[in-house]
This record gives sequence, C-alpha cells and structure tokens, in this order.
Amino acid sequence: MATILVTGGTGTLGRSLVDRLLEDGHEVRSLSRRPHTGRERPGLRVHAVDLRDGTGLAEAVAGADAIVHCASAPSGGDTEAAGRLIDAARAAAVPHLVYISIVGVDRVPLRYYRSKRAVEQLIEDSGLGWSVLRTTQFHDLVLALVKGGARSPVLPVPVGVRVQPVAVTEVAARLAGLAAGAPAGRVTDLGGPEVLAAGDLVRATLEAGGRRRLLAPLWLPGRTFGALRRGGNLTPEHADGRQTYAEFLAERAAAGNVAGNAR
Repeated sequence: MATILVTGGTGTLGRSLVDRLLEDGHEVRSLSRRPHTGRERPGLRVHAVDLRDGTGLAEAVAGADAIVHCASAPSGGDTEAAGRLIDAARAAAVPHLVYISIVGVDRVPLRYYRSKRAVEQLIEDSGLGWSVLRTTQFHDLVLALVKGGARSPVLPVPVGVRVQPVAVTEVAARLAGLAAGAPAGRVTDLGGPEVLAAGDLVRATLEAGGRRRLLAPLWLPGRTFGALRRGGNLTPEHADGRQTYAEFLAERAAAGNVAGNAR
C-alpha cells in the first residue's frame, strides 16, 4: 500500500483514478482547486489546493510516495502550476511524479498541446523520478464536444480529421499501475481500440441519443488542422484500449446521458 496524491482529483480522469487507487488498497490524497468536503471515504483524504498559488501544497505533498499530476487548464497556467508542484515534490523528497499527457503534443501545434509538452520537459528535467503517459482523447471529451455542437441545428464536422477515443477508466488503470511502480520515464502511449473519422463519431453520438442534426463538412486551414489530418493526434500502433466508442455510447445511453438528449 502506498500514499498517492492525485492532482485534479475531482476531474473526469481524477475521479476515476482516485476510485481505482482506493480499490487497489492505496491511501489516496485528492487535490483540487475548490474544497470538496463530503467526498471523504475510507482511505481518502481531500485537500483544497490551488496550484496557481500553491497555498496548502506542502502539507498535501508531505509523506507521499507518488504524485499523479492530472490537473490541467486549457486556458493556461499549466507550466507555472507544474513548477510549483515540482518544487514541492523536491522539497518533500517525493520519489515518483507521474504525468498524464496527450498523444501528439510534439506534432500538433495547438497552444494547449505546446503547454503539455512544456510540462513534460519540466518533469523530465526536475531531478525527480518520473513517468509520463500520453493518451489519445477520452470518450468523454468526444461526447462533450458533440453535445456542445448539438445545441445548434447545424453541426460543423472537420473534414479529414480522425480520432482514436479511449476509455477514461482504462487510462486511470494504467496511471494507477504506474503510480504504484518505480519511475519508468516516457512509457508506451495508450490509444483507443479504433481510429474513426470525426463525422462517424458525430453520427454515432447523435444516433445513440435519438437526435438528428444537419452535418456540415468543414475544411479548416492552418498548421494545426493539417497536423490533425496527417494523424498527429493518433497512435494506431498502440491501440491498446478495449472499450470502443460505440460501447461507451451504449453504456451512457442506458443511463440516459448522451449528447443527443441535450435539447
């Protein structure tokens, strides 16, 4: 049994990872920006720490056997937050820092991807024991994007873009295994079991929700979408995920929670 700190512990991945670590018998500290009292369970301690200023971070980190850094903000600030976390981990002599990154951060010139790659570099140069896992997009992200687009009667679909969605529970399982082990450096990428065209994903999502939308093919210029059309976001050689997007949708539809149900 280890003591493992999870940053972003209330996020989509963080919640799943906390659950998995508790199931595996670890002592878990869940760190998130806002207080989340009432979520305490046997083996779980919660910490309200904002990595933007680091208040309370030293206490949360002290005595941890590993940190899994899941917290991320597409709006910016990830490198500064990671720097504070690394400083706290060094001061507390935490032996292992695990980071979740994204397949294609070194190939797709999105600002958010560049930020994720910069955090990878900070961790690699930190002097700490480290492991970095890159994965493809979560099923949940694809669903959220389609759900947002489905608010309009016309839904644009980027031409030539493919996605390889993966189950967040499978990512959590891989991270839990890494956190419980020795630092491994950059580990094998984790991709979903299928590479699917964006249009096919949108149609499947709408069909699962029993909704219809007019799909408008959209050719998007620029380096970013050129990289996506070349498959910079994919890792077909590591299609190790098991749950397909169709299976994910069926699971969500059974719970009445798919994009098409949002009016």
